[in-house]
Amino acid sequence: MTIRTILVDDETLAIQGLQLRLQAHDDVEIIDTCMNGREAIRSIKTHKPDLVFLDIQMPGFDGFSVVQGLMEVEPPLFVFVTAYSDHAIRAFEAQATDYLMKPVEESRLADTLDRVRQRLAEKRGAEEVDRLKEVLAEVAPDSVENLVENAETPSSNRFEKLINIKDRGQIFRVDIDTIERIDAAGDYMVIYTGENNFVLRETMKDLEKRLDPRRFQRVHRSTIVNLDLVKEVKPHTNGECFLVLQSNAQVKVSRSYRDVVARFVH
Repeated sequence: MTIRTILVDDETLAIQGLQLRLQAHDDVEIIDTCMNGREAIRSIKTHKPDLVFLDIQMPGFDGFSVVQGLMEVEPPLFVFVTAYSDHAIRAFEAQATDYLMKPVEESRLADTLDRVRQRLAEKRGAEEVDRLKEVLAEVAPDSVENLVENAETPSSNRFEKLINIKDRGQIFRVDIDTIERIDAAGDYMVIYTGENNFVLRETMKDLEKRLDPRRFQRVHRSTIVNLDLVKEVKPHTNGECFLVLQSNAQVKVSRSYRDVVARFVH
């Protein structure tokens, strides 16, 4: 899978530095470079790249203006690159895949590209299924239902490995493996990692789509638990029970979700 990429920065040295670091990643193909926002919009509409590394502070059209200027077309994935950390929160609000500080560190760039590959694999997989469904609907209508069922089978590669959380004026990169449980509080989620907790402005329904259902399951109407971090099941009255997590926190499992506990009882 080749990642067709455009670099946008008003500093020639910044573009050259990023080009140099990207040479270590064989699947990244740089198809164009742009020195300002207006060039970037034209190039993105013309070349339809998979990924754009986008400087934020540029004369005239800044990076956020570029994103806004592409609202009428299907946008690529954006990674904002800047020397100013105070733009981080706004970058994620603009649905950036990631945010890199100048000078770009090779390890952080590698992490970013892993996220990009994951997002592109999800997108291309969905597009391929849609194309196949269109063809099968014409030549073999009965096969469409089976294709949908197979497409909905969980695959660990589809789901997030890291979640970027804006909390207390900062951006935290939380490893999915460290999350013990998630509690709903209206339009907010409280994410517990055992050592820390974070507040994420997102609905439980949307967050569930980003988590592997083979590991993260609802045990209550407002609680999701990482089943890998359950160390004990304690029966309770009326068919309910408690899950004891690695941090020794106890989470009540309601009767309507008792099938989740069944996987622990063989």
